[in-house]
Amino acid sequence: MRLLATAAFAALLPFSALAGESVDYTVNDESFTGYRAEAAGESKGLVLIIHDWDGLTAYEEKRAEMLAELGYDAFAVDLYGKGNRPVETGAKKEETGKLYTDRERMRSLILGGLAEARKDRDGKTVVMGYCFGGAAVLELARSGKAANVVGYATFHGGLATPDGQSYPADTSPILVAHGGADTAIPMSQVAALSEELEKAGVMYEIQVYSGAPHAFTVFDSDRYREVADTQSWDAFQDFLAANLPAE
Repeated sequence: MRLLATAAFAALLPFSALAGESVDYTVNDESFTGYRAEAAGESKGLVLIIHDWDGLTAYEEKRAEMLAELGYDAFAVDLYGKGNRPVETGAKKEETGKLYTDRERMRSLILGGLAEARKDRDGKTVVMGYCFGGAAVLELARSGKAANVVGYATFHGGLATPDGQSYPADTSPILVAHGGADTAIPMSQVAALSEELEKAGVMYEIQVYSGAPHAFTVFDSDRYREVADTQSWDAFQDFLAANLPAE
């Protein structure tokens, strides 16, 4: 049993109580602002968080703090650039569109954030993300360029593989948390990904949560589903324990 359910823990950890810190860093001479939360006690390993289409906001910071409470160092990367946090839907689509059409840049920015996260740290890393960030997680997995990444986790993220891409056979295990009522990412993408990973021989687990819409983990939103959020967070903890075991 978990010590605290996801929603209960979130209620105990208001945004104002976050103990981590913002971190300015550069990738290819561009400025970005990430967020680092240190593990409570001895670290079990590093978790890299990729933000949704809002950019790095208090949501990812809160998730980083939750991971720190579980004993993991957590670092939320910034793929938009320092101070670039779009508010309007059109602006969010524009920012994600830039990265979807320049996937080499997307990969480069993730790897740059990973390098920053690993400063003064050794060891294995799990990469996870939400919505757009979930799609970015799979982009990194397909790249085969992320050394010492031992697992990838995507929450209600895009699952389609672009033409010309594929998953290397040595890709680390993948966890997919998907809402059964997600109309943005249809179940056809879930099935296609499963078939693709089977053919590639990649280890994976797909969790589908009944009645959960797209973005079901986003606290205080109309789409939030506590049961699906708690179950997917529990599944992620099991995934972390299996792939970042205490040494």
